[in-house]
Amino acid sequence: MNTKYDYLVVGAGLFGTVFAHEAALRGKRVKVIEKRDHIAGNIYTKTVDGIQVHQYGAHIFHTSDKAIWDYVNQFAEFNRFTNSPMANYNGQLYNLPFNMNTFNELWGVQTPAEAKAKIQSQIEAAHLNGQPKNLEEQAISLIGTDIYQKLIKGYTEKQWGQAATALPAFIIRRLPVRYTFDNNYFNDTYQGIPIGGYTQIVEKLLDHAEIDVETGVDFFADRDAYLANYPKVIFTGMIDQYFDYQLGELAYRSLRFETETVDTGNYQGNAVVNYTDAATPYTRIIEHKHFEFGNGDPEKSVITREYPADWHRGDEPYYPVNNQQNNALYKQYAALAKAEGQVIFGGRLGQYRYYDMHQVIHAALVTVQAELGDLPQ
Repeated sequence: MNTKYDYLVVGAGLFGTVFAHEAALRGKRVKVIEKRDHIAGNIYTKTVDGIQVHQYGAHIFHTSDKAIWDYVNQFAEFNRFTNSPMANYNGQLYNLPFNMNTFNELWGVQTPAEAKAKIQSQIEAAHLNGQPKNLEEQAISLIGTDIYQKLIKGYTEKQWGQAATALPAFIIRRLPVRYTFDNNYFNDTYQGIPIGGYTQIVEKLLDHAEIDVETGVDFFADRDAYLANYPKVIFTGMIDQYFDYQLGELAYRSLRFETETVDTGNYQGNAVVNYTDAATPYTRIIEHKHFEFGNGDPEKSVITREYPADWHRGDEPYYPVNNQQNNALYKQYAALAKAEGQVIFGGRLGQYRYYDMHQVIHAALVTVQAELGDLPQ
């Protein structure tokens, strides 16, 4: 048994690095290994032409939990970025989330009462019977047919790789609908993006004499040795892979990114534009410089097209497919994990749930508290 370290952390994303940081503050020695050639997981950012590029898709930090907001602000100064995406449907632009701007663009209505009446008339005209049986019926029952057809159907079917009529209703149980002229996508109290990117946060989390980090290291290439040599393991990879898929594969969705530098200082005028028609193969275009209000080379911009993809073994799993079948299978894996006393499973893949960044940090801190308790005074 390797007595040099108290913990092996598998994965240098937010969950693993928050745990490593907090363990180091409590005097524990930690080894962090990461399969990719860089730290910070999916929140990794890098500088291109003075622009902070979000390598794995747009990441906007938002939370109503002041303790989490204060925690993350230890490691970076955040700007006042407000997420206000646009939707492009066959060349027509609409504001998101669905709000009075959207309703005016669609129907010319000017008051909340007019918008509500329009939506209600469409819901009634759909003649839905009983409880919605699928995502399509659920969406129409909430927002009517126009918005469903133009702004939900194509985008959602691309995102999940299935027809909306084949997707369960609970996926879209709630929709952000506002009868105000407010384009802020999130309702959270605190929101912003770290000035200078996200990677610095993880660098600071790992900046301890008690933490050693290795990138380009695959846990599964030498799994037995790792388990033999470290007294405790924090595992943030896929829980079904850890158990050699012995109960079957959990389902994931993957993503593919096409990033390019363009010779214009302002490509689309917004950080995120969703493409909600079925024919466009990507779901959105991200223009990274708008996350920091146009910083960077005034003659260039960096854009990323984001393509949803089916997941197969060996692909990068970006988010779990939390339908009833997969959640039931996860519960079986969670029972195996509970019996695995040496290993703590965490993060989006280890706990098989869709976490936003603030939720990952909260989950990591809960794990720290359960495992290590409060910081010594």
